[in-house]
Amino acid sequence: MGTEDKRRQFDDIVAHLTAEDPSLGRAPRRRWSRPALITVMVFGAVVWGLLSVSMVAWGARGVALTCGCVALVGILAVLDARRGPRG
Repeated sequence: MGTEDKRRQFDDIVAHLTAEDPSLGRAPRRRWSRPALITVMVFGAVVWGLLSVSMVAWGARGVALTCGCVALVGILAVLDARRGPRG
């Protein structure tokens, strides 16, 4: 029971602070539609498969290509996360 009391107290404190300063609250995250998410996942899986084949077929050049693609996707994901929700 002690854990539940502490959690309730924490929630009360957070609610009080966000009531005083709404900027402390979390912004709602945008969600992808189900068809868009499925399309992106299938496309990503196909691209990953092709990159895996390129690493075997082309050796170091394939590995460099895969690393470059992974770095590019990582950078784009970070930029998208920093931009925040659309609205």
